[in-house]
Formats: sequence, C-alpha cells, structure tokens
Amino acid sequence: MTSSNTVASSAATGTGCGPNSINYVLGITKAYTTRVGEGPFPTELKDKIGDLLGTRGKEFGTVTSRKRRCGWFDGVLVRQTIKVSGIDGIALTKLDVLDELDEIKMCIQYDLNGKVIDYLPAAVEDQVKIKPIYKTFPGWKVPTNGIKNLDNLPENAKNYIFAIEDFIEAKISSISTSPEREDTILVENPFEI
Repeated sequence: MTSSNTVASSAATGTGCGPNSINYVLGITKAYTTRVGEGPFPTELKDKIGDLLGTRGKEFGTVTSRKRRCGWFDGVLVRQTIKVSGIDGIALTKLDVLDELDEIKMCIQYDLNGKVIDYLPAAVEDQVKIKPIYKTFPGWKVPTNGIKNLDNLPENAKNYIFAIEDFIEAKISSISTSPEREDTILVENPFEI
C-alpha cells in the first residue's frame, strides 16, 4: 500500500504547478511484475521461477524486508495503467533479472469464467477469478548486466522489449540492465521531447 497518489495527474498536487505544465509522463515498470501484500495477482509465480525472480531482483522491502510476490509481466495491467494515467513513455527496469530463464512469458489476455477479456475487471471478485493467457518468448541465456546500448542486447531480449512496447502501446524510453544508475539504455530522452 502506498500513501501517495499514483495517477500521473496527481503529480501536480501541492507543487504549485497546474496539470497542463506536465508535458511528458514517464511510467516505470519492471520487465516482470511484482506485488506487495495480499490481493489478486493473476501472473504470480509460486514456484522456482518466482523465487528466482525474487532472489535475482532483490525483491524485498527496503524498510520491512518483506518479500515481494513475483510473476510474469502483466501486459494487460500495464497497458490499462498507461491509458488511465496518460503515460507517454516507459522506463523498463530489471531486464537483467530475466537473463537465466529458458523462456519468458507476457500476459496478453485474461480468461474470466471461460470468456476472454483484454482488461482488468473492476470487481475484486472477478480479479481473483481471472486466469492469465500468455504469449511465450525464448529466453536469451546470456548476461545483459551493464549493457548501455540497445544494439548490444541479445536478439531475444530485444524481441521481448519490442513485443512489450507494441502490446502496451507506449514507447519504451529507457531500459535498465543492472541496479546501477549508469547501466541504463536511453532509447528516447523524455527531456528533449
């Protein structure tokens, strides 16, 4: 749970700036999905892959050390968030966490009681019932840690990134390849747009 307003237009609250002064909204998402606490999590992995994501991604609360729940990238949820928040571009983080996997999945639809849907239902009762429908990508099985140029990424990593970009309908502005700030691929500079 967060105590802040997480919709992009709330960034102007208390700053003395109007919402029309925001000319670019950058969303931040991991190359997989995590959640803290209880509640619906359609792509959660309660297996060794989920444990691997948690360990490699250091998915533990900074203050509480509470373990985050980990799962495959939920493209449906991210795309819906982009539309609701008016996000222009995405900073895709923790790509390197996926380096050891044979295959990688992205949720592209949900099954709700036998009906295929392409949105997260509003009712929690429905959210707990949905089953993810995945598109599977081959892993790249080589380190991406520290890569700073898009062209130097493995082809399968680039294919995964471009598939995310196409599906979520937003440009991926940057890609992080390690926890270090300098290990970032700047695809599009939001300050020059």
